[in-house]
Amino acid sequence: MLIILSAAIAPGLALLSYFYLKDQYDTEPISVVLKTFLYGVFLVFPIMFLQYVLETEGVFKTDFGTAFFWASLLEEFFKWFILMFAIYQHVAFDEPYDGIVYGATVSLGFATMENILYLLANGVEHAFVRAMLPVSSHALFGVIMGYYLGKAKFAVVKNRYYVLAALVVPFLLHGVYDYILITQKMWVYWMMPFMIYLWWFGLKKVKRARILSDFHATKMASRY
Repeated sequence: MLIILSAAIAPGLALLSYFYLKDQYDTEPISVVLKTFLYGVFLVFPIMFLQYVLETEGVFKTDFGTAFFWASLLEEFFKWFILMFAIYQHVAFDEPYDGIVYGATVSLGFATMENILYLLANGVEHAFVRAMLPVSSHALFGVIMGYYLGKAKFAVVKNRYYVLAALVVPFLLHGVYDYILITQKMWVYWMMPFMIYLWWFGLKKVKRARILSDFHATKMASRY
């Protein structure tokens, strides 16, 4: 049991530490990060219930519907909802890169709980693949969501556009990820280039968010 829990939790904590430690200005309070992580953890259960209802009622039974609505839309919407209504206006969210931290945190809370349940049911031998695919992809969906929320909060114009993009872009990427898994027998040959692209895109947003935070810090310093 201890081995399974360690294998399930370690990837999420490692990725969270990576994105957290890249915050150059006013590192986020551990208490707020922990709260956000727990929000992600507890999201798993209502989402599992809703997915069970949809499956029982035969809603979205096509491959496309399952990938984009049964899985992607439900999961990304609830993560976006938590960030918008529990974190977006929080005083600790005070620079663009903070969106990356909180987006990754809520997603990794969700991914870690999901990973624990999966490994308990199917065995620790799946831990490596789970770390490389579901856990890391959730982290990157969260990074991308957080990037757009960081832009929205500190943008002079188009902030509503960025709030919408924070939901739509991760939703589309997550849907493609699930669609590959559902429809392709040799899914690994499709998933490898997709994951390379996802890492490239996510790390590009991390770099861009740090630049935005540098600009924000310079602007704030000029006021004093």
